[in-house]
Amino acid sequence: MKINGNEIKPGNVLQHQDTLWAVVKTQHVKPGKGGAFAQVELKNLLDGRKLNERFRSEDKVERVRLEQKDFQYLYTQEDQLVFMDTETYEQLELQADFVGDRAAFLQDGMMVTVEMHEERPIGISLPQFVTLQITEADAVVKGQTQSSSYKPAVLENGVRVLVPPFITSGEKIVVDTGTIEYVKRAD
Repeated sequence: MKINGNEIKPGNVLQHQDTLWAVVKTQHVKPGKGGAFAQVELKNLLDGRKLNERFRSEDKVERVRLEQKDFQYLYTQEDQLVFMDTETYEQLELQADFVGDRAAFLQDGMMVTVEMHEERPIGISLPQFVTLQITEADAVVKGQTQSSSYKPAVLENGVRVLVPPFITSGEKIVVDTGTIEYVKRAD
């Protein structure tokens, strides 16, 4: 779908220079001389490069709609993560580095959303919060609770996270998968 340069908004996905770009920021500029334009910061969805581009209102750009499909995480095989489409039961294999550091938070049967463009995976969204058990946590030092200091802990998946001093080894906590930070004690 073609849109004018002044209709570009953050979150849009554009087909530009024969590849896909996500719009990160836009700023509409009206210089004293010449026509108005949109200063757009783009991020390449395939390799992560950034690009700043100017689009005048009469410029036409191709806006792309990504298809979002739900998949269930099955297992890891060497450096491949295997997911199953919950509707067709077809399997999808993705490189572990496609998911990045967040791959450590994948659990058996976890539902994820994969963004696809022409049947090709572009991005993946994990649930925002996961519950994990702490395997190692430093002991509380007396008097340490006077300030709001956090202590390091190791989760069952091997990820290190900072937790409040009252959290002990063996407890379950809720972790934000986007920021990899402690949120609260699990119920």
